[in-house]
Amino acid sequence: MDRIAFVFPGQGSQSVGMGKALAESSPAAAAVLAEADRALGEPISKLAFEGPAEELDLTVNAQPALVAVSIAFLAALRERWAAAGLKAPTPVFLAGHSMGQYSALVAAGSISLRDAVRLVRERGRQMQASGQGRAGAMAAIIGLDEARLPELLALGTPHGSLTVANRNSPGQVVISGDRAAVEAAVAGSKDLGARRGIVLPVSVAAHSALMAQAAEGMARILEPIEFADPSTPLIANADARPITTAAQARAELIAHLTRGVDWVAAVQSMTAQGVTTFVEVGSGKVLTGLIRRISPEVSPIALDDASAPGGLAVPFLEVSAAN
Repeated sequence: MDRIAFVFPGQGSQSVGMGKALAESSPAAAAVLAEADRALGEPISKLAFEGPAEELDLTVNAQPALVAVSIAFLAALRERWAAAGLKAPTPVFLAGHSMGQYSALVAAGSISLRDAVRLVRERGRQMQASGQGRAGAMAAIIGLDEARLPELLALGTPHGSLTVANRNSPGQVVISGDRAAVEAAVAGSKDLGARRGIVLPVSVAAHSALMAQAAEGMARILEPIEFADPSTPLIANADARPITTAAQARAELIAHLTRGVDWVAAVQSMTAQGVTTFVEVGSGKVLTGLIRRISPEVSPIALDDASAPGGLAVPFLEVSAAN
């Protein structure tokens, strides 16, 4: 049988209507979303279903909504497998892109859904407050040879703090830091061979030194939260090492605020250890597209499929039936 990894999307994958068809067709998904609503004391599911988009896109709303919808997809998938009388395939790794690590930790039984949605809401508040007094920015750099990344950063660092926040796929990176540094790097990116440099419409410099205050705040907030050892190893965002203990899981949620997300290394690490199928658990298909570009030889599958019953693609039925 294929070696499988479950991957969980981060902020940017939200869209109005996400999870609605799922909740209407799956009691298990509806129960997850109701639990998230109770944990937050407000109907985050209604905001996910109906919008408006400008409110859903706020960091403090997008992050808990995405966690809730990801776990709703996972619950619906397990429900569908059970209804078919099939043994659910067991992933060998879990990985989340940035905030998606919270969803991955819920899936691994390391933290509760109730804690996760509350924590990511607070994470959003801490990120928004961090670096106040310094104008932060992020930019996508498309089509740049990775060998020239040090030159790109050198264009910006005379103007302030600058780092690679996301290495998403070959030829697609996101830089983050002081706005003046980001804008200087974008302005010179085409001279280095990039096809495009785009300053993103975000108000925080995620995964950069400007998030140091947020990391300190989250360390305090996470201190009383109960963590268990993950039932399935996670892959760390910054360096693709395996996360197998409660202490490592806690540290990951603090460290990744100021360190970059090397999604290329994460996917390559999992494929090097025999993963052949990646299942994107949550809203959208962003990670599925990235994985195709990173490792064309593997099979990425997105559960979010508007053409499928309840908006849920159900993989592995034939494989499970054969076993």
